[in-house]
Amino acid sequence: MEYKVVGKTVPAVEVTLQRGETMFTQSGGMFWMSDGISMNTNTRGGVLKGLGRMFAGESLFLNRYTAQGNGMIAFASSFPGKIIPFAVEPGKEYILQKKAFLAGESGVNISVHLQKKVGAGLFGGEGFVLQKISGNGIAFAEMDGHVVEYNLKPGQKIVVDSGCLAAMDASCSIDIQTVPGVKNALFGGEGLFNTVVSGPGRVWLQT
Repeated sequence: MEYKVVGKTVPAVEVTLQRGETMFTQSGGMFWMSDGISMNTNTRGGVLKGLGRMFAGESLFLNRYTAQGNGMIAFASSFPGKIIPFAVEPGKEYILQKKAFLAGESGVNISVHLQKKVGAGLFGGEGFVLQKISGNGIAFAEMDGHVVEYNLKPGQKIVVDSGCLAAMDASCSIDIQTVPGVKNALFGGEGLFNTVVSGPGRVWLQT
């Protein structure tokens, strides 16, 4: 499988498949493809897993596309931003914001990731339900605006405005902190809480 991201404002990823290779995406995720690629719609893992994906912002049914010969298929972002590829393998998993998953190879698994800390779920801006991608293969995620990546060392923290966290390594953790000072909280325009991401691991922030 080979791929290239095309476009700038609202990008798409064009994936070149060899015979027998498969990609999957949520319902309506395919934008164009060459002749000779078959489609199969299913819940991928059963109804319960499909319902779980719905809570994480994806569709109940997923579409599976398999190349009968060499072919090409494209998946496009639904808003201005970036498409980021993630190389997933055992021990190398990622947490994505709700609705971020775009498409993935057949060996990639997408599941629900629940925030463990109540405060982070209520006030962190990301909600209680996030997406987790695991398994083996390449997955693509869509993110809002420009994307900046940071690599956090063990114990290193970065303070993020609510809603700006797009993705992180599963080794990172999320918490919240109050904006210090009454004037800052009431009139600073940042709200009462900020999201705090702690390393080790990489984080992807969106503008």
